[in-house]
Amino acid sequence: QVQLVESGGGLVQAGGSLRLSCAASGRTFSRYAMGWFRQAPGKEREFVAAITWNGGSISYSDSVKGRFTISGINAKNTLYLQMNSLKPEDTAVYYCAARLYPTTSIATCLYDYWGQGTQVTVSS
Repeated sequence: QVQLVESGGGLVQAGGSLRLSCAASGRTFSRYAMGWFRQAPGKEREFVAAITWNGGSISYSDSVKGRFTISGINAKNTLYLQMNSLKPEDTAVYYCAARLYPTTSIATCLYDYWGQGTQVTVSS
């Protein structure tokens, strides 16, 4: 089993920044991918960003490209999402996910483990 715990969410004004963290613990794997997803009220969970275990492949959704940066994993077993130039439409619960396969994916069904989520609220 893998446990994922997100932190770093909060309330921020439009144009501001937040950094989310996701601490991973439990069973370790040599090759995997991790990602960030978000879900706004009344909407489906959507892909935000993903990264492979060695940082060799990174992908972003078009809506966050150029504003958000995914990083981490390595020896600290922590995944980060730096969010800059935040917009009210970025308001959502943000989830960290792990995939036991060494490629990134935008599909929620292809991720094996999920965190409990952290709320991000951007005021206008």
